[in-house]
Amino acid sequence: MWEDADVDQATPQMRDIIIIGSGPAGYTAAIYAARANLAPLVLKGLDAGGQLMLTTDVENFPGFPGGIMGPALMEDLEKQAHRFGAEILPAHVTKVDLSARPFGVWAGDQGWRANAVIIATGATARWLGVPGEEKLRGRGVSACATCDGFFFKDRELLVVGGGDSAMEEATFLTKFASKVTIVHRRDEFRASKIMVDRALANPKIEVIWNATVAEILGTDAVTGARLLDTVTGETTEVRADGVFMAIGHDPNTSLFAGQLALDSADYVAVHEPRTTTSVEGVFAAGDVTDTIYRQAVTAAGQGCKAAIDAEHFLEELSHSRAGAHAAG
Repeated sequence: MWEDADVDQATPQMRDIIIIGSGPAGYTAAIYAARANLAPLVLKGLDAGGQLMLTTDVENFPGFPGGIMGPALMEDLEKQAHRFGAEILPAHVTKVDLSARPFGVWAGDQGWRANAVIIATGATARWLGVPGEEKLRGRGVSACATCDGFFFKDRELLVVGGGDSAMEEATFLTKFASKVTIVHRRDEFRASKIMVDRALANPKIEVIWNATVAEILGTDAVTGARLLDTVTGETTEVRADGVFMAIGHDPNTSLFAGQLALDSADYVAVHEPRTTTSVEGVFAAGDVTDTIYRQAVTAAGQGCKAAIDAEHFLEELSHSRAGAHAAG
């Protein structure tokens, strides 16, 4: 509750709706909420824009036949939300209280409260943390085959991982690449048998067992990788035009642990087809709920749904209060 908060709550600002996070889900929710005259507050975080900020060319978002740069798309979405009256702050949310309405949201010692909250904090791809990886992100290093595979026609690629997602990514990439090599740190995959069989039956797919990527090579673009043999300790270099990480994602849900129902992988659980969560008045959209698609367009669609769900909730709340006041 607000009274129990251990942060400065001297002048908490009341809002109809607060959107935590940006990216396609958060900004689309802001556009719809603003057009519904809800004057949403968007706390977009310090690393605003989500994973598209790491993507160079986006060619599969509807309405851009020539493609668009990921950061440019996020900038346009933010401008569109602002145009309709959304207030957007570069604030990083550090604490929430979802135990009762109005809900509490804080960024450091600045606090707000609202009767509806939309969570659009996204998920973060797991990276290896090896030399060359960060420098070459968007220049041959990727964590999304569906997003970036098209750019590697007739190229040789590496896929790092051993689970179902790695098998799926590798198989998908064979639609474009001339050769896909899966690099796995063990001598057997943890993926399901059907996924492994499908991948290994593909003539374009090869496997390097018992190996990890020690370094990604290249100056302006990926040219290869240095691999470490986990059995012998020896290193070898392999050439490649791209390296795709398929080692999982982590949903950005630590703020909500113990306050919202999360699934077994810590994604926010929503009551499909709605975006409602286990707490009435709290909605979630985008990659923070999505373990399957992880696309900008699906995140944007869910952001639209969340704003509409929140609008309906606030209307019903207003009507019930008006009825209670009249009865009193």
